[in-house]
Amino acid sequence: MNWLIKNFLRGLVVIVPVAATIWVLYYVFVTFDNILGDRLFGWRAPGLGILVLLAGTIVVGALASNFVGRKLVRMTDALFTRAPLIRIIYAAVKDLLEAFVGDRKRFDRPVAVALSETVTTLGFVTQSDLAFLSMNDRVAVYLPFSYSMAGVLLVVPASRVTPLEADSTSIMALVVSGGVSRV
Repeated sequence: MNWLIKNFLRGLVVIVPVAATIWVLYYVFVTFDNILGDRLFGWRAPGLGILVLLAGTIVVGALASNFVGRKLVRMTDALFTRAPLIRIIYAAVKDLLEAFVGDRKRFDRPVAVALSETVTTLGFVTQSDLAFLSMNDRVAVYLPFSYSMAGVLLVVPASRVTPLEADSTSIMALVVSGGVSRV
């Protein structure tokens, strides 16, 4: 009986993440197919939605890399960053995406932060120079939360921060998984 329970739980650990990922992907694909197929054209075309999404994203990326596209991106950026409520959402989403996949990756300096003599946490230095805040001896460290896209920003003395010789992706995976993941 113990063997059955142990292997059932082990099987759940394997099946649930795979099934959840497949379900989310399936839901997104079907939603795009329904929007573009049945509602827009009036006929069913499985896979059309995701193809249009991928092609559209590639085209926008290509256009944004030339002179006219960069100018259009700057104008759109200026418009969205000036709109009162929209700028909060736009800036947060843009900064988060750029932190991971943009030209200016921000979570590229993993560190250990000593919170006390016995407690240390893992994070990423996002600002090493806080002179503009009159905090010359401090650094800004982002601490991601486990099982969440949220986190907290701490301003700590630079002396409490130890750079880690590790890949940022591995550190992020370790923290977000609650310490159980090794990438």
